[in-house]
Amino acid sequence: MAEVRIELIERQGRRLWQVRIGRRALTFHDELAARTFAAQLHMRLTRPGHLP
Repeated sequence: MAEVRIELIERQGRRLWQVRIGRRALTFHDELAARTFAAQLHMRLTRPGHLP
């Protein structure tokens, strides 16, 4: 199972938060939004009977 990670990146002088799982990534401007999304994704991936 792929690991859910949060990375702080900087583009054009702006701080962005990137949630990664495997090769896929979603970028957020807001840290809280990124952390909330990552937590929900992690819960879905670790609960039995949900996403493979």
